[in-house]
Amino acid sequence: MRLLDDFRRIRTHSIHLCSDLITEDYSLQASEEVSPPKWHLAHTSWFFEQFILVKYAEKYRVKHPHFNFLFNSYYNAMGQRTARNQRGLITRPSVEEVKEYRKYVDQAMEGLIRKDNPEINELIILGLNHEQQHQELLLTDLKYSFWFNPLDPIVMDIDEYPHEEKSQWIEMDEGIYEIGYEGDSFCFDNELGRHKVYLHPYAISSALVTNGEYLEFIKSGAYSEPKYWHDEGWAWVKENKIEAPLYWEKQNNTWTYYTLNGRKFLDPKASLSHISFYEASAFASWKGMRLPTEFEWEAAQEKFNWGNRWEWTNSAYLPYPGFTIAPGALGEYNGKFMVNQMVLKGASVATPEGHSRPTYRNFFHPKYRWQFMGIRLAKSF
Repeated sequence: MRLLDDFRRIRTHSIHLCSDLITEDYSLQASEEVSPPKWHLAHTSWFFEQFILVKYAEKYRVKHPHFNFLFNSYYNAMGQRTARNQRGLITRPSVEEVKEYRKYVDQAMEGLIRKDNPEINELIILGLNHEQQHQELLLTDLKYSFWFNPLDPIVMDIDEYPHEEKSQWIEMDEGIYEIGYEGDSFCFDNELGRHKVYLHPYAISSALVTNGEYLEFIKSGAYSEPKYWHDEGWAWVKENKIEAPLYWEKQNNTWTYYTLNGRKFLDPKASLSHISFYEASAFASWKGMRLPTEFEWEAAQEKFNWGNRWEWTNSAYLPYPGFTIAPGALGEYNGKFMVNQMVLKGASVATPEGHSRPTYRNFFHPKYRWQFMGIRLAKSF
């Protein structure tokens, strides 16, 4: 049964990602924006429990009445919850108890999967995609928290900085293009509905910006030159004393960066990563170019390789025509975030296998950069 195999594979992978952690690592939380590994493991189980098992599994009993408070993320309809910046304070339940919670949920879920109910299956597939999102977050959150440790912990090698190919310009004709998901497989509601957009002629780079290219931006003094920056971005740079991408640090006058495989010397040929929308836009301006819109990116994506970085676009995260918010708590999944966010396209080195597609719409506030975020340039004719 394919769904059962997918369920077991994805649930097992979450545990596998933590295989080289020590107990103390599971509660690590360096800021409000990131969550501890233990919380991710519990929250993804809570999702299956609260949205599927409680409603559809006869005689199911929640593992613990207070887990709803501890492991709810942002679903207001599900009641009160732990403050986001306090997830690292959850020392109990223990790591082993959270793993037992996962087994408890998995056993009940496998019973439901065997019933092969189409309505339930649809929710299960959503839950699995939700877990895959958290698998990526588990890695990026862990990297951010480990970064503060001068021991530069080594926990895994996911080839964070692959080399980029030589860039070429891909010219795209003006015209009407179809945007959005079409098909019978899974997609998130923010990828619907498919619609037409008119695009003026443009060109888009076949490759991402490299560390070496961005280093020239730094050396030029662009972080001290307001003409390249949005006003909000310039304020962000000055307030936070930003001088380089996240994780870049000079040691003995040589640029290095922290990775989950320890500290590395900066590789000038590798894909740039961990930059904000503000930085991406400023770099594009410095080059005399711009960022592509999400529509330009999607229309051209078959002509270039993508998947190493979430690529900032110059599109605000807004609903597509005909978008409707689903009833109930699940309606809070995407729709309520459609303000003050920018769209990123593609995937990253931390994205689980099978969890990417051209219509995927990731989104973050312009200041964030702890995800594997990069730049693909575009220009108008």
